Amino acid sequence: MDPECSRLLPALCAVLADPRQPVADDTCLEKLLDWFTTVTEAGSSLLLLQENPCLVELLFRVLKSQDLSSRILSFSLRLAGIFAAQEDCFQYLQQGELLPMLFGEVGPLGGAAWTAPAVRSGWIQGLRTLAQHPSALRFLAACGAVDTIFSLQGDPSLFVASAAGQLLVHILDLAMRGPAEGRCSPQACDWPACAQKIVCHIEDSLCSMATPQVTQALNVLTTVFGHCHGLWTQGLWVRLSPLVARLLEKDPVPASHSLVDLLLSVARSSVPSSDRGLWETLAQTLSHLSPTQAGPLALGILKLQDCPQALRTQAFGVLLQPLACVLEAAAQAPGPPGLLHGAAGDPMAVDTLLCSKSACVGLLCCALTHLGLLQPLPQRPSPWPQAPLLGAAVTVLRLCSGSVAPTSDVGGRLCAILVGCGRVQRAALDFLGALSQGAAPLFPLQVLKKAFQATLRWLLSSPKTPGCCDLDPRTQLFLRELLPVLQKRLCSPCWEVRDSGLEFLTQMTRHWGGQAGFRQALLASEVPELTRQLLQDPESYVRASAVTATGQLSSWGLLAAPASPERPGAQQKSLLVELLHVLCADSEGFPRRAVTQVFTEWLRDGHADVAEDPERFVARVLQAASRDPDWEVRAQGLELALVFLGRLLGPRGSHRPCAVALPEAAPLGTLAQALQVLCRVQLFEFAFRALFDCDRPVAQKSCDLLLFLRAKAAPCGSPQEAGDSPTVASVEATLQRWQAGEQGQPLGYLEPGAVMAVLRSIDLEGLRDTLAESSDHVEKSPQSLLQDMLAAVGVLGENEADCY
Repeated sequence: MDPECSRLLPALCAVLADPRQPVADDTCLEKLLDWFTTVTEAGSSLLLLQENPCLVELLFRVLKSQDLSSRILSFSLRLAGIFAAQEDCFQYLQQGELLPMLFGEVGPLGGAAWTAPAVRSGWIQGLRTLAQHPSALRFLAACGAVDTIFSLQGDPSLFVASAAGQLLVHILDLAMRGPAEGRCSPQACDWPACAQKIVCHIEDSLCSMATPQVTQALNVLTTVFGHCHGLWTQGLWVRLSPLVARLLEKDPVPASHSLVDLLLSVARSSVPSSDRGLWETLAQTLSHLSPTQAGPLALGILKLQDCPQALRTQAFGVLLQPLACVLEAAAQAPGPPGLLHGAAGDPMAVDTLLCSKSACVGLLCCALTHLGLLQPLPQRPSPWPQAPLLGAAVTVLRLCSGSVAPTSDVGGRLCAILVGCGRVQRAALDFLGALSQGAAPLFPLQVLKKAFQATLRWLLSSPKTPGCCDLDPRTQLFLRELLPVLQKRLCSPCWEVRDSGLEFLTQMTRHWGGQAGFRQALLASEVPELTRQLLQDPESYVRASAVTATGQLSSWGLLAAPASPERPGAQQKSLLVELLHVLCADSEGFPRRAVTQVFTEWLRDGHADVAEDPERFVARVLQAASRDPDWEVRAQGLELALVFLGRLLGPRGSHRPCAVALPEAAPLGTLAQALQVLCRVQLFEFAFRALFDCDRPVAQKSCDLLLFLRAKAAPCGSPQEAGDSPTVASVEATLQRWQAGEQGQPLGYLEPGAVMAVLRSIDLEGLRDTLAESSDHVEKSPQSLLQDMLAAVGVLGENEADCY
């Protein structure tokens, strides 16, 4: 331990043990425990206590105090566990009877403090940390801790109850690591006494008539088979599996969720290799559980790598039953033979669907979700019934929209239950998306978003005609019918609908802007003009989406038809002016961010309007972005400047100057000419000021930009530098004032030589490293933590604390 920390420890221990002092906050106590854990892992706990006797004194004083807070008592129990995890230190603490007083019946267990959940939790965590060696097992048996853990499984605090179950598993695993560890499925009579006691308790709980006790036993066993990998687990299952199977004889099956978790945990362990009866138990469980309860088990079985085919078929039938019932109930005429074969006609599934709206909705949503999760897995059944599943999902959507005229009583009741149910619609649309198919009604907002997503996936997965790069005729027909619907959505009074429509349009254009069929259908509609009008929408989110959509349309020449053959770019040029106005004048940050992102893409892709005069374009954008109050706009403006640098000097990783030259009208043959352009657009005014921006991402982006420029300039030779000229001196003086927080004075026009001199004088690498450090990097040492905790109660002087 650091000597300074050792010097501070006695004062801190005195503060913690004093009930009159304000209690340290939980974060500080957790950090303190983390630090002690690190110290003991790196060295001897016994030596630590011998060199710092104040720690043992703290534990004794905590036991004697009647008024200490529950948080400090919990902290002390956990601290004792950290020290006692090493066996020699455990023996040292045992000599003073400290551990029995902390964890036995004479300690907090028998006092008023035990009513606090924090104390019970600290007691469990302390024992969990302590239980690492045989001496700890003997101590747990002698002090009666195991019986207390049994009772804490039913604690009203869920955190305490869960921790108690996990501690039982840890103790059982520790007990079985000894003589039984190397044996093949040791007999129960050979198990240590502590393990026998725990297993007998589990047996009693499984036979209990009280569901909570059954649940506790099943949860403990689930953790055992999920985390313990010794051969003894096979013997444990042989002993307990008859009791687990007996639960299926009860009606209803108790703790069905926990039972499913246990069986799947056992199936994923090493047990199936030694007990083939497990598969029979799984099959019986599928038959005894209700369709809603059996769904998660069926999905888990189908995910297993090695599983009998008959069980897989049974499990898949469980997942298909609800959809098969829907198809059968809504059928106008008998369906084709083999439709979801083996799943239809299950009376239990029909009863569940019709017993109540909540049960029907729950079962259908679970079935659709489970099938959607199964669809992309390599373990999914083969052949996969793609067409029947698609038909079932569409039928569910039609039932929800009321567009089915059922001819049976079951179909009529299903229709009455499902009509207008948005939850089922969303689940069906998600499933359609998983199948890369889709079709849906477009009314509630969340359903509309799902419909857009499903439609996009369907379009992306539509088959391509061999030898043709255009969309196939069916997709073109679909687009012609889709665009009037999209047009209607762009005029919706609900801003979320307009926003979703614009996002969908942007995605479509990004994927198919170059396809002749898409271009023809889009230009024949009013969608481009409506999109442009939404730049004036009263809602800022819609304006931002309209900026992105118009930018994408303009990139493909799809925004509007040219005004005349003589001026083919007139319409798009006015869009540039309009977007610049948004950047300079919009009161909300979202549209301005969207504009800078669009302009960056235009510059990167060589948009026609930008290519006419890139220097003027960049100057106008940087002037607006540098003054923007939104840090994301400033950061995106610097990204645009970086793209411009790449056009002048070559992309990152390239050492060829002018690797991507500007138009021939403005040739740049040398680095000096490139620097002159950068000075004219006032890029350095923006970048140098951004180095000291109060928002770290902006400063980091600026640092990256200037480092990139300096790296590009190095292999090309230096332009004539100004050395110690007044220009360089004034620039450096201004930068120092900016760093001090005086942001008013501008740099003005800079000469290229002065820029390079200043660039070489700034420690950009050091600044980059500083910016990459976390906000508490200055002081987050243990010494600083101890100082802060002492300063909080006035033990240290003001100048000694570092309150990070």
